[in-house]
Amino acid sequence: MSRIDDLISTMTLDEKIGQLIMISLGADTIVTGPKAAADPSVADVRAGRCGSVLNLVGRDRIHALQKLAIEETRLGIPLIFGLDVIHGYHTAFPVPLGETAAFRPDVWRESARIAAEEAADDGLHLTFAPMLDLARDPRWGRIIEGPGEDPHVGRMLARAKVEGFQSADLARRDAIAATAKHFVAYGACTAGRDYAAVDISERMLHEAYLPAFEAAVRAGTLAIMPAFIDIAGRPLSGDKGFLTDLVRTKWGWEGIYVSDYDAIGELIAHGVAADFAEAAALALKAGMDIDMQSRAYPEGLKPALERGLIAMDDIDAAVRRVLAAKERLGLFDDPYGRGSVAGGAARPLAARRAAARDAAVVSMVLAKNDGLLPLAKSGGPIALIGHASVKDDEALGSWFALGDMNPITGLADGIRAAFPDRDVIVERGCDLALDGPSPESDDADIARAVEAAKKAEVVLLAIGEPALLTGEAASRTRIRLTGRQEELARAVLATGKPVVLLLGCGRPLTETWLYDAVGAVLITWYLGSEAGAAIGDVVSGARSPSGRLPVSWPRHVGQIPIFYNERPSGRPWAPGEHFTTRWVDSPNTPLWPFGHGLSYTSFEISAPRAPATFRPGESLTVEVDVADVGDRDGATTVFLFLRDRVASTTRPIMELKRFETVDLAVGERRTLRLTLEPEDFFCLGPDMVARAEPGVFDLLVGESADREKLKGIAVTLLDEAAVA
Repeated sequence: MSRIDDLISTMTLDEKIGQLIMISLGADTIVTGPKAAADPSVADVRAGRCGSVLNLVGRDRIHALQKLAIEETRLGIPLIFGLDVIHGYHTAFPVPLGETAAFRPDVWRESARIAAEEAADDGLHLTFAPMLDLARDPRWGRIIEGPGEDPHVGRMLARAKVEGFQSADLARRDAIAATAKHFVAYGACTAGRDYAAVDISERMLHEAYLPAFEAAVRAGTLAIMPAFIDIAGRPLSGDKGFLTDLVRTKWGWEGIYVSDYDAIGELIAHGVAADFAEAAALALKAGMDIDMQSRAYPEGLKPALERGLIAMDDIDAAVRRVLAAKERLGLFDDPYGRGSVAGGAARPLAARRAAARDAAVVSMVLAKNDGLLPLAKSGGPIALIGHASVKDDEALGSWFALGDMNPITGLADGIRAAFPDRDVIVERGCDLALDGPSPESDDADIARAVEAAKKAEVVLLAIGEPALLTGEAASRTRIRLTGRQEELARAVLATGKPVVLLLGCGRPLTETWLYDAVGAVLITWYLGSEAGAAIGDVVSGARSPSGRLPVSWPRHVGQIPIFYNERPSGRPWAPGEHFTTRWVDSPNTPLWPFGHGLSYTSFEISAPRAPATFRPGESLTVEVDVADVGDRDGATTVFLFLRDRVASTTRPIMELKRFETVDLAVGERRTLRLTLEPEDFFCLGPDMVARAEPGVFDLLVGESADREKLKGIAVTLLDEAAVA
């Protein structure tokens, strides 16, 4: 008999239920739901009323609690300790949306690996990341945590993050389990309002929202977290069709489901359960293994069993999966391994900070440049104005509240270090009011900023969105500057001095007037521990920017949702035609398209080359030449899009199938070989079955989704019957 079978055979019902419960024991943590009616305590661990813990940090505290679980409970089953390690633990990397802009899977993987090393060194076993929610509505605050608008990018990020967190061997002492979340379509919540219902077509679900999660499953993610929301009346936390029939049966996944915070109990509010017993039964029979911090499993599983809503076999199946996860993590054989490695984290602090700085550099997006950047190393004074100039912790963004923080390289220090021969004048200008003007900002603050601008040769205007207005429960109808920042910007611009906008944000902001008025726009997101140094690198020209937008950037909130791969209309827009799909008061196009980003050098990309025909089941290799034709080294991203001209169902105008970011020296030319697999040409037919359909496909390449600038060729997938 295996260890797991032996344990299950000797467990009481209370001990089994305990394994399915996750409690929060963090002292000063930010939670994602209402405070529990009865706070959990160490007594719950001693009594076997929980099998996993979240929000506890510090290896000494974790090891002490693990010791209690092993030595003071009847069966000595180890605990799993989890935490939201979203974009770094000790070392903060760019927020996920910002890091996605790098379009470098190696950077995505490395930042997860470093976060895993640091978190494991503190005794943790599991992170609630990566968030894989495709998002096309920037009103939704959690767009900051995900991969943007494209399914292929989501797939690539899912694989890189799972591999980075878990490594090749999940039992390693420097590996932690990944949790792919939030399954699924959370980013499509109504009106961009967090926790709201979702109602999308089955086709959109399968084509756009599920692929990243399937990629995480293929990469071996140990855990998946279902979303709070319901899809067309089916709350994810209690839906067997999604959790078991699709993911476990069709995809063959063998990991554990961890509910979101209080999500099982919230099935009552959804209106599909009358009490905790019904909620617990729905979730358990759907396949949910662990109840995070709700009262549903602790209070509902026994009554559900007594009322015949579930069977003991249902409980045993979930317990078996939880114990198997603990075995995969190596906890039975090495319960104190994480946090006990001699010498601490796997690499020196300097190396981790260097990686964070590099990630920050390649994540920034130069959206506009009238030749103002890079600034000369010598010259007149630089005025650094705005909240980010003096509020260094804003660079950490959302979801960086639970780990120890090393000192942050602030923006003012970063700019001074990058320009040692220029005077840097720093003024706050105004504070970060979350809703309307703040009494802390007075006219004198703005007046001092204006005087600084007048004295300067150039202004770096570091304004944007407060980090507290991003992330969970941070949906906005007005995705613009807060407080008196607009007033500050207009006053500084009125001086006539050249202005570089350093835009800190976790989503696109619809300040089109401002982008038009300044000489350069550098989107800095929230870049993490090395934000200041990295911004100094780019502004000074020590590094050339190479980031690309992972989302379409709207001109106005009225364009939302806006994304590049929409389906064609029977009445496509045409100049001068009235009865076409268009707005009468705005262009159809975003301000900046998906993939947009500038450099300090120039690149030349050839038309793609590929065989004119290919057979079903064959891969297709596409060659593209890319060259640095400017006067400095740099990097660019080449995107390969596919368009199916005629199919049995309407296909998107184009779909991203491959991308590659390439670093080139001045004058260097390189040939990229991008291989498309047979499934890249699949179409979901009217019967929702994916298959290849013979016909003509356009292959389009370029540096963004701006269709007017793409170069393409046509290839033909032959008809198998005709070939035979």
